This record gives sequence, C-alpha cells and structure tokens, in this order.
Amino acid sequence: MDTTLRDGEQTSGVSFSAAEKLTIAQLLLEELNIDRIEIASARVSEGEFNAVKSITSWAELKGYTNRIEVLTFVDGGVSIDWMKRSGAKVQNLLTKGSMNHLTHQLKKTPEQHFSEIAQIITLAKENDIETNVYLEDWSNGMRNSPDYVFQFLDFLSTQPIKRILLPDTLGVLIPSLTFEFISKIKTKYPQIHFDFHAHNDYDLSVANVMEAIKAGINGLHVTVNGMGERAGNAPLESTVAVINDYLPEVKINIKETSLYSVSKLVETFTGYRIPANKPIVGDNVFTQTAGIHADGDNKNNLYFNDLLPERFGRKRKYALGKTSGKANIEKNLQELGLQLNQEDLKLVTQRIIELGDKKETVTKEDLPYIISDVLDSHTYEEKITIQSYMLVHSKGMRPSTTLSLNLNGEIIEENAQGDGQFDAFMNALSKIYKSKKLTLPKLIDYAVRIPPGSSSDALCETIITWVNNGKEFKTRGLDSDQTVAAIIATQKMLNIIT
Repeated sequence: MDTTLRDGEQTSGVSFSAAEKLTIAQLLLEELNIDRIEIASARVSEGEFNAVKSITSWAELKGYTNRIEVLTFVDGGVSIDWMKRSGAKVQNLLTKGSMNHLTHQLKKTPEQHFSEIAQIITLAKENDIETNVYLEDWSNGMRNSPDYVFQFLDFLSTQPIKRILLPDTLGVLIPSLTFEFISKIKTKYPQIHFDFHAHNDYDLSVANVMEAIKAGINGLHVTVNGMGERAGNAPLESTVAVINDYLPEVKINIKETSLYSVSKLVETFTGYRIPANKPIVGDNVFTQTAGIHADGDNKNNLYFNDLLPERFGRKRKYALGKTSGKANIEKNLQELGLQLNQEDLKLVTQRIIELGDKKETVTKEDLPYIISDVLDSHTYEEKITIQSYMLVHSKGMRPSTTLSLNLNGEIIEENAQGDGQFDAFMNALSKIYKSKKLTLPKLIDYAVRIPPGSSSDALCETIITWVNNGKEFKTRGLDSDQTVAAIIATQKMLNIIT
C-alpha cells in the first residue's frame, strides 16, 4: 500500500494540489500497479475533500474503488460522513496502539476506547465502508505495554474489519525487534491480515521491512522517494528492489521500469529533491566514477551488481573527473560515436583531470568541446603566452586588468581600465602591442555558450570572431569562467596572427 498522498504529504513543506493528487494516484495504480493507495486524511480541508472526490470518481469508472483508502478518526462518525460525501469506500481508522498514547492523549481506559472504536466500525459497515485499523505508536506499545497491545488485538479479532495496520510511528524499531514483535503477533493471530508501516528515523526502514516479511507480515506501507514526516517512510523503490532480489518467495506485481519516472514526477510536484546518492532513483547511483571501475566493466562487467539500471528505466553512466581515467572517457566517447588516438586521448584525459582539480563537474555533452579545444591547440605554435593577469571588478569603480605577456621571450606588463573585465584586458593588451608598433585584429563578434544538453557548470565556450587584413577567423576558449575562456581564445588569436 502506497501512502505518498497521505503520509508522504506530511513531509515538511509539501502540499499536493487536487490535480497533482489525481495524476499521482493514476500513475501509482496503473503505471506502477500498486495494490492499494492511501490518498488523504478525512476532515483536513475543502481542498483535500475535492481531491479525494476527484480520485474516487475516476476510481469508480476504472473499478478501483476498493483500492483507494482514507485515514479516519474515532470521532463519533464525522469521518464516516466525510467519506460518504467524498465517495471513498475504505477507511484506515486511527486508534491508539500504546498505553502511553491512550493514557496521556485520550485520557481514556482501554474499555472506553474499544467501545468507541466498535461503534465506528459498526457505523462504517452500515454505510458500506470497509474498515482497516491503525494501531498508532504500536512499536512503542510492544516495547512498553505489550499486554495492552494484545488486549487490543483480542478485541479487534472479534470485529468485522479487513486488516490491522502496525505502524512504527516514531521509527524506533531495529530489525531484530521488528522480527520479534511481528512473529509474536502472527503466531497468535495467524488468520488476520497485518500490514507493517515503517518509518526511517534510524535509516532502518527497508531493513525492518525485510524482517517484517520474514516474520510473516501480509502487507507493507511505502512512499515514493521515502517521503513522510521527519526522516520519512520506507521508500517504495528500495523496498521493491530488495524484495525482488532477496526475497524471491514473495511475489509482487510492481512494474520496476516505471519506478524512476514516477519518482521524478513526484520530485517535480513536491519540490522535495531526491539526494543524488539515494538508491535506485538518485542521479549518481548508476554512475561509475573511478577509472578502474570503468576498466573492470570493459572486462566482463566486474563492477556490476544485480541492480542493473535498465531494470528501472535508467542507463549506466561513467563520470568524468579527476579520478575517471582513460577508461571512463572511452566509455563516453563510445556513446558519442567518437574515437581518439592514444596521444589525443591522453591530452583529453589531462584536461578533464585539470577541471576535476578545480572541483568542476564534466558531462558527456562537454566532451566534444574539450576534444575540439585540445585538438585546436595542435594547429599553431605558442610563441606568445599570457603569463598572468589580475582582473578587478569593484562596485563604484571601473573594471581594470593588470596583464603580464610573454611576447617572443620578452615579458611585458601593462594595466588598463575598461567597460568590463574583458574590455579592460583587451585595452591592456592593445597598450602592449602599440608599444611594440604591432597591430591587433579587430574583434567583431563575441559569443558565449554552454555545451547543448550539458547539465554541468564545468564549461562554457567563448567564441570570438576577428578580422585581420580583411579576413575573418574565429578562436575558441574553454573554461568554467567565461572571461577566462575569452582570454584563452585571445591567446590563440595572438599566436595565429604571429
């Protein structure tokens, strides 16, 4: 049972619109083939009511009515009336699963609580509403007041309900306790359907899910991307993967190839960003960074595991950075249909390592630009080099540049101001050339772009068009800073005209 639209919406700062809820509900049931979804809490707001109504209207047309669930309360029938008007047919009734909650929050005896619950269950049945019962704070109940929990379960075993839902409300369980508690319950009540609702406060939700299954649990509650209060719930994507790979005796019908696309849509709707290293759906989890791993993948897939990205509608990537090495670069070149000789490959590798040392991220889309820049440097001999420069841009003052140029072995320094940093740089360069009675080409066009499709901030390309003796030519510079890229392009120009 997926509770992204109810418990997941309790993530701080997250609120779905009615249209978003309907879209996600449709994807969960039809694209992913989730068995049941919990879509809302009763009585929350008019907007929540309208969202539930739109989902139940669609579900009725599709024959999914009994797969739609709503959290309700022991409130004398107010929630039941809300459900009737919304069209929902399955309630998940929130009750107290620990003596601590019962005593301090409700201030009632077990007998009073059970009596009120029985009235709600009867009223629901009279209105053709199916009942599941949540035992809120059940895990602490098992730790601190197990006699009360079993007294409660004895009572519920006499009621006309479909499922009992066992939540680790505060995320306090560890795997051994999960197995112990659920084993005791399933041994005593083997015919009752129990669901386990894990929270992730200790980052143990998926491990607890595994132990719950081993102990005989009948159903699981999950959320897309592990959304939920505090540290969230057991993530749907990781739960599906671990069941399919490590618990083959358990058959589930979730469509793995759709997990990533649904995850990304939920991320977009919520603004709740998926960590890059989040298993299954994180941006980096199918990316090899170390060059030795790429080399190993070329040699019988030595660094593959069972979590093949194609299972989840994804592709393996090979990161480009200071640890990537030639093997990673070759993998990316293969995808682009490019091939380099060993000498050029070594130069490209060195350029990427230099960017990595500057903590820049390089993408596959950046590669053609790096290759072009590296190969372009073969076309002329560098007799003129820009030894160093200082660019100053201060509020209330004109930008200025101090430049040191190696002109055929002579080091010349000059300073100038300009309308921008590159303009100041060109003015300083012009002073040097005039002092040597040399003429610079005229700059007639200046364009800056990033590689199309690149999502990184590693590179921008500055393309400058010059006119020299009536002939146009272009030079390119590549760097993470557009002004530096323009200076690189200018140095190339100086060597071309020499």
